[in-house]
Amino acid sequence: MTTPWGVSELARFPTDPRDTLRAWDAADEYLLRHLAGTDDAPPVDLSGSVVVLGDRWGALTTALTAAGRHPVQITDSYLGRQATRANLARNGTDPEGVRLLSTRDTPPDRIDVLLIRVPKSLALLEDQLHRLAPGIHEGTVVVGTGMVKEIHTSTLRLFERIVGPTRTSLAEKKARLIFCTPGSLPDRGGDPWPLTYTLDADAGAGAGLAVTNHAGIFCAERLDVGTRFFLQHLPQGTGASRILDLGCGNGVVGTAAALAHPGAEVLFVDESFQAVASAEATYRANLFEDEAGGKAEFGVGDAATGIPADSVDLVLNNPPFHSHQATTDATARRMFAGARDVLRPGGELWVVGNRHLGYHVRLRRLFGNCDVVASDPKFVVLRAVKR
Repeated sequence: MTTPWGVSELARFPTDPRDTLRAWDAADEYLLRHLAGTDDAPPVDLSGSVVVLGDRWGALTTALTAAGRHPVQITDSYLGRQATRANLARNGTDPEGVRLLSTRDTPPDRIDVLLIRVPKSLALLEDQLHRLAPGIHEGTVVVGTGMVKEIHTSTLRLFERIVGPTRTSLAEKKARLIFCTPGSLPDRGGDPWPLTYTLDADAGAGAGLAVTNHAGIFCAERLDVGTRFFLQHLPQGTGASRILDLGCGNGVVGTAAALAHPGAEVLFVDESFQAVASAEATYRANLFEDEAGGKAEFGVGDAATGIPADSVDLVLNNPPFHSHQATTDATARRMFAGARDVLRPGGELWVVGNRHLGYHVRLRRLFGNCDVVASDPKFVVLRAVKR
């Protein structure tokens, strides 16, 4: 990526030679040009406290660090954080010298420049603006960026309501900037997140569970139809002593599995910090570890990386097939391969997915077998056994 301060070598994480997607786009380039003052505007003073929210693969953080600034990065994505670390090192910067925070960490007390890569989730933007608002002052420079298709009227209204008067730039290469002037907003209101609700009787093994959803997780305001279908067909009484809810989201699947397997240890793993926080809150609201003799662990990570091989009896998985705006099966591939590595011989992987994704083909290649447990016109539940 060529920036006003030089050329940065960037890659997504984990690196995959088959992946043709770049680690930056026109929105990142547009914002960096604006900051440097190369688009017929004065440069932005970056000498104070600079916070970068939602930097997807570390392009903004890496470029600003190359310019001699040391921004604080805030992200919900473990993969985004790891990409930032790798890209900083790739460009000659010690990653330990840059402050990398998650969306669950306490934000800086004072923010002089706030740079926002508009997220796909409007709820996550709302939550983070509320969390950052106490550190914003009248002199704070607030600039957002995104592709035109990512910025809607509702996006601008959020900036207006939580931060102050907002306007947008002209579009360039299908990217746009958002300029927001902090002001006194007595009607800002409180942060509505997290949301909680109780599942109805149609939720199968999840019926009656209290669910907690932090902002930004998939279908945070309701139970999505794929998970509902999965809950209706979860394995019961398999004798599993160690269960992995892989890509756990709000944790309802792993919590239901814990109830169905008293005494089992359940691992909840997701690459989203918001998701893992949701999963822990959901589990704690419905189970106490000393009641059933089991226990739970909660971890943010890339698929099953870091879990010992041959250590899990049952893996439950509802893999995503989007990475930001791109449709890809790369995450599912890593999850399936990771599941096979961590399963004990005889252990089972249960997967729910849209029928058209053809997961059964890949599972048969990996495991040598794949059974259809249940299906309807839209979804299918598959089971693969490690031989």
